[in-house]
Amino acid sequence: MFLKIKLEDVIKGIGRKADVFCGDVGTCLTQNCDAIFIAEDLAEHVRDRAKVPVVVITNFMDKKEVEEKTAEFFSNQEKTNQVI
Repeated sequence: MFLKIKLEDVIKGIGRKADVFCGDVGTCLTQNCDAIFIAEDLAEHVRDRAKVPVVVITNFMDKKEVEEKTAEFFSNQEKTNQVI
């Protein structure tokens, strides 16, 4: 839940809009989504089975890390013409 709140703040701060949901590992794999932002310790359970990009966040408290990885995700989407 903490990562959800951080992501919403960061997304708003970079002038983007996104629907952000919080779920367990199984739920995130079955949801229709454009990316999975996940804690480092849970990433191994998702990475090989996800059909969308997996963005691993090492430290939720590090706003700079969350901002950088979120901005990088959106930048990559733009480069591949998959703007959200």
